[in-house]
Amino acid sequence: MSHFEYDSLGSTTALPVDLDEAAHRCLVAGFDGAASVPDTLKELIDRGLGGVILFTRNVRDAGQVRRLTDELRAIRPDLLVAIDNEGGGIGHLVAAGAPEVPGSYALGVVDDPNLTARCADALAGHLATLGISASYAPVADLQHRPDNPIVRTRSFGADPELAARHLLAWITATEARGIASCAKHFPGHGGTVTDSHHGMAVDPRPYDQLLADLEPFRAAVAAGVPMLMSAHVIFPALDPNRPATLSRRVLGDLLRHDLGFDGVLVSDALEMRAIADQYGEAAGARIALAAGADQVIVAVADLDVTLACRDAVLDALRTGVLAQERIEEAAGRVRRLAERYAAPPADVADWDAEAGLTAARRAVRSRGVPPAVRGAHVVDLFPSPYPALNWGGEDLLTEVRAVDPTATGTAVTGECTDPDALVEGIVGRCGSAPLVVATCDAGLHPWQARLRDTLSARRPDAVLVDTGLPEGGALCSYGRGRVNLRAVAEVLAGT
Repeated sequence: MSHFEYDSLGSTTALPVDLDEAAHRCLVAGFDGAASVPDTLKELIDRGLGGVILFTRNVRDAGQVRRLTDELRAIRPDLLVAIDNEGGGIGHLVAAGAPEVPGSYALGVVDDPNLTARCADALAGHLATLGISASYAPVADLQHRPDNPIVRTRSFGADPELAARHLLAWITATEARGIASCAKHFPGHGGTVTDSHHGMAVDPRPYDQLLADLEPFRAAVAAGVPMLMSAHVIFPALDPNRPATLSRRVLGDLLRHDLGFDGVLVSDALEMRAIADQYGEAAGARIALAAGADQVIVAVADLDVTLACRDAVLDALRTGVLAQERIEEAAGRVRRLAERYAAPPADVADWDAEAGLTAARRAVRSRGVPPAVRGAHVVDLFPSPYPALNWGGEDLLTEVRAVDPTATGTAVTGECTDPDALVEGIVGRCGSAPLVVATCDAGLHPWQARLRDTLSARRPDAVLVDTGLPEGGALCSYGRGRVNLRAVAEVLAGT
């Protein structure tokens, strides 16, 4: 039996069932809805779809997620169900009761691999209870540049040795739970000044300066990480013509040959503009698989985009543009991954629910703290969350009021049309109470820096707080996860 595909002229060309199934193995699809599996997705799974990726749009509560993952596996038991689950402010399972952990940068500040393992164990244990079998984490990128817009507190830091030991702890703990981890974004996104969600990112450094960025990935491979994710970044020193996701030199020569990785290499999402604007998702899927990727993620909820990517791969197989052997190799790796991880553990042991708050507190207090300011007016300046990454909704005032009900405050999530009036309103509402001004990556968002500086000029006694990377404030949370902000709130309230 064969599946028959129709080209634009109406003719048919048969692909053997096993090759059609292999091509579908190389796709990971996002979809809309939380109540049930769309019919189009069911058809893709029937034909061998390798995986699905869940987002906040698919999550209402823990019971609903488990019913959804059970329904998915009832269609095909060897389907991989994945999610981005880095911790901190990066995740999609807050409505499902996700364990609160502070994110990688705070863990790097604490530099206690055992505590990192406890946080990773909590995240992985929770995934196991939901029937989610793969976590696209941890981040192996090094945070080099203060103007990098995308890695930042998702990274363990700038030191490759520090990153390596925490990657080992994270991967080992996740593996012990029977969940597949994924180190990302190979060969590193930390040397760019562009977010590949929004455009093509380029890392212009010479080859010798890229070597440090490879070390965390080398450590992840040595730790037995089953998956790596590629970066939509051009490295002229490695391949001047194509981003890593589409480069044989990067995926083949560097990753497979030099680093010796034989697990599943998955692309970052193809609808990100670095790929979609330059190549289109469908061509991106074909080129990435030809270059050495084993799976490509089409995370957008519109399944027509996934179908277009699938059809481009099948067309390339029929015409010989894409080698059958390459797809069979990729599908074989995905099958081996599914054999190890597709079925969620039957029994899930408890995890340390306090590990995340413990880590966040240690990070915040790692460099000394200012005196308490109870009854303060808290001004929280932060950018709107990016929907592909953040669950959003966390704010510092809420956490401060949880430990100091006398506090008041103002949250500002974007540049306002009348900043002078905003400042006057804040100063008026604050009165003689202590003033706290919190910013999140003000160096990337000048409107925050302007408001902070104006408020500081009016109130030189204001306590400045950084909720992203440290930028000179009296306190730093090293991330905007709820426990990061709670740890800052406790210091401010003196609890």
